[in-house]
Amino acid sequence: MNKPLSLTVLLFTALNICYAQVAIKAKVVDATTNQPVAGVTISVLNSQVNTVSDDNGNFIITANSHKDTIQFTSVGYNAKSIAASSLQEFILLTPSFTNLDEVIVSGSREIQKRTEVPVAINVISKATINETKATRLDMLINKVPGVYMVDLGNEQHEMSVRQPLGTKNLFLYLEDGIPIRTVGDFNHNALIEINQASMERIEVIKGPASSLYGSEAIGGAVNFITQSPSPFLSGKIQAEVGSRGYKRTDFSVSNTYKKLGIYIGGYHANQNQPNDQHNDFNKTAITLRADYNFNDYTKWSTVADYIHYNTDQKGGLDSPHFYNKDYISFYRFTYRKVDAFRFRSTLSREWNDNNKTSLTLLYRHSIIGQNPFYSISNVFTNPLKATGQVNDDAFKSYGAVLQHTSKLKFVNAKFISGISIDYSPATYVAQFIDVDKDASGVYYNYHVRDSLLTSYNVNLLNTAIYTQFEYKPTDKLKLVAAARYDRLDYKFDNHLSPSAFTGAPDAKDYFDHFTPKLGLTYDMGKNTGAYLNYSVGFAPPNITDLYTGVKVPVLKAASYNNYEVGGWLAFAAKKGYAEVSLYKMNGKNEIVSTRLADGSYINQNAGETSHKGVELNVRYAPVTDISFRFASAYAQHRYISYVEQGKNYSGHIMAQAPPLIYNAEITYKPHYLKGFRIAFEMQGMNKYFTDPQNTATYKGFTTFNARAGYTLKSFEVWANCINLSDKVFATVVEKSAFGTSYRPGQLRTINVGVAYNFGKHL
Repeated sequence: MNKPLSLTVLLFTALNICYAQVAIKAKVVDATTNQPVAGVTISVLNSQVNTVSDDNGNFIITANSHKDTIQFTSVGYNAKSIAASSLQEFILLTPSFTNLDEVIVSGSREIQKRTEVPVAINVISKATINETKATRLDMLINKVPGVYMVDLGNEQHEMSVRQPLGTKNLFLYLEDGIPIRTVGDFNHNALIEINQASMERIEVIKGPASSLYGSEAIGGAVNFITQSPSPFLSGKIQAEVGSRGYKRTDFSVSNTYKKLGIYIGGYHANQNQPNDQHNDFNKTAITLRADYNFNDYTKWSTVADYIHYNTDQKGGLDSPHFYNKDYISFYRFTYRKVDAFRFRSTLSREWNDNNKTSLTLLYRHSIIGQNPFYSISNVFTNPLKATGQVNDDAFKSYGAVLQHTSKLKFVNAKFISGISIDYSPATYVAQFIDVDKDASGVYYNYHVRDSLLTSYNVNLLNTAIYTQFEYKPTDKLKLVAAARYDRLDYKFDNHLSPSAFTGAPDAKDYFDHFTPKLGLTYDMGKNTGAYLNYSVGFAPPNITDLYTGVKVPVLKAASYNNYEVGGWLAFAAKKGYAEVSLYKMNGKNEIVSTRLADGSYINQNAGETSHKGVELNVRYAPVTDISFRFASAYAQHRYISYVEQGKNYSGHIMAQAPPLIYNAEITYKPHYLKGFRIAFEMQGMNKYFTDPQNTATYKGFTTFNARAGYTLKSFEVWANCINLSDKVFATVVEKSAFGTSYRPGQLRTINVGVAYNFGKHL
């Protein structure tokens, strides 16, 4: 063959190869959240060609022909293979049930893998949220080991995370890392102010997190991550009804237009029950989020939430009514009303590969109005009369958080540092009411009198500076050291003359605290690792701790030292994983009401407690169709030194502190009926003391729930049965000098719903 002919053949062959190759450009997204997935390995099977998706899920790869198969693999997701000819603009990956390396943000305010964080942290994923179809947040949060959110009816609640069931300010509730209420004005019902329809996931930190988030993050912190905008048009509309008068409608819509992503979602729920049960409520919640990408380095994200809530306050039951399933209410007018608005806007800038900064501006406005049942007292001279109060508690917040991250690549380390300020003027007004009571003990009517019980305002100023240092001396070992300094200033202005009823005289007070943290994680290989953690939590006195008496007590912030060790491992060829945590936490300077020599009471730092336990979380999918989940915690909560109102509880087990809490679930998704699911859940706790004297107990309970659903293309139907056996149980029981009060759990309830989802589908 002559030379010109050889060159012609070579050129022709090269051109054929070039034209035969297929350039593929697409984006990988999570099938449940519609969010980009970074770090996905994209490979052309039977070749050496591969690439990795970038931070925005985008990738470009070249296949030899349209007949090639493209494979997508990523830690935490089920592998997926698609013919090159069938690839579309968006590739949807399904999260793995046994995901050991979930991505979180709560551990350091930065995106990182769960296994790199030396704390006990659990994630309630979007898939779990979608399949549970929870009508209350406790139906989701109680799936976390060591956590029990007490259902008080109609989204009202108490909380327990490494603490007894209760209403103290020992837990911090966050939305995208920002407290949903101001520090110093704690409300144990704060999660009423969460929009359940706009959650992308929930991250639960167990144990003190004050070194990062400040005060009240003692038992734990619950961080609700808002749904991010979808890169394509997507959304849903759904309707649900229940057998006990519950009705709810949800909606969402999201899309991205060039550089601007928009999400809006919310729900309206209402419940109507017979008048003698006094258990009606309604709630409207709406969230709007807008993300604007100026370029690859600068992003602006803004979120606004509005909550309107109105519920009857039912109160507890005595023993005969409780065990006879006679769930009437002795109160026919008590209520709780909430109007809350939150706004925050974050500007983020990546200066280079090693430095980035974010600035968040925030505003809150919350008003809680109540006619509380627990403030009603009988008039002993007239059995048909009682007294009480109506009150309004409100605050506004103006704040900012500035954070900077610096990577020191030459030593494989990173600094995360920030400052925050939160100025929150708060007001409280309470008016006296006369209450009418009938011969059967039902409080049926009230009259507001022209008499102020309480009227004051408090200016709260919380300033803080924090830093966290992360260092990886080896690929397997990561060290973390963090510290935070907080100062909280109170300026109290009493509009009434000081007294035992109206409160303390005008005052200025401040509390400051330094909280350190040390931790490490160690990767042992083969999907096995361990962590150690020492952390400190603190809680300053609340407004009511300081200013409800005749004079302002001298108080310190309560503090807790936590020592913790834990680990995780994958087993059965990665079909299952388990994680365990062991902790010991000591509390001191806890605020208790102490009786003085003259018979009066004053708040003092006189309490010392001990909390220790072990938490276990196991997930296992032996076959594709079946998966198991088991979460449990065994703990002991004890008074070490505790004298309150003249009674010595030292050495006693703390009240409302069940040693054992558990939640387990089995789910069946048959491969021969794609889109169908059915799950059975067990939840319960064992016996606990109902009083601090340890003279009475509640036996605990075990209940069972069932959930089933079917998805066909864009349509979904479901049915949930809560409390399958119609068991009589109490979510919390408390014994006092006035008797034993039972807060009844939900009797058997069936909810059914239908939804239409639009967007991309698997």
